[in-house]
Amino acid sequence: MSRVLIIESSARQQDSVSRQLTQTFISQWKAAHPNDQITVRDLAVKPVPHLDINLLGGWMKPAEQRSDIEQASLERSNQLTDELLAADVLVMAAPMYNFAIPSTLKAWLDHVLRAGVTFKYTETGPQGLLTGKRAYVLTARGGIYAGSTADHQEPYLRQVMGFIGIHDVTFIHAEGMNLGGDFQEKGLNQANARLAQVA
Repeated sequence: MSRVLIIESSARQQDSVSRQLTQTFISQWKAAHPNDQITVRDLAVKPVPHLDINLLGGWMKPAEQRSDIEQASLERSNQLTDELLAADVLVMAAPMYNFAIPSTLKAWLDHVLRAGVTFKYTETGPQGLLTGKRAYVLTARGGIYAGSTADHQEPYLRQVMGFIGIHDVTFIHAEGMNLGGDFQEKGLNQANARLAQVA
């Protein structure tokens, strides 16, 4: 049995393309792996706080010096990190907002990219500690950006995943969602065709 962690980040609900892709992924994954455990964390419904002084204090201070707020911030970060550590497969559903990712997803990443936990510093440079995991990134984009200099989403997430040791990363883009007509249909069809190959 594998554990699958799904991170939703679209602010939209029923009309969200990235959420549609997630539901397709879940349906196909369950059919292929009925015994796997799937956990969904929805950052739009239940956002995690952005990095602040309380979380920094929770990370850096010994337990006896932490305030109650710092301790609570640390425990929240620990919960998010533990979910990631326990997962064999990570799925991030990420619409493109202003050429990059939603701030809610960035906040989640700030909680789980932790020195000594998901990566460590060595004499030869940082070393990721989450080797052996797979990641899938399901994106929805208003225009067509793959391979262009305007795409600050895929390069960033590849860098972040590699930094913590996840190098097996598959991106599935639904592009042209705001272009209408044939562009939208083609983008969805291509994304769904890629999804059909995943499970």
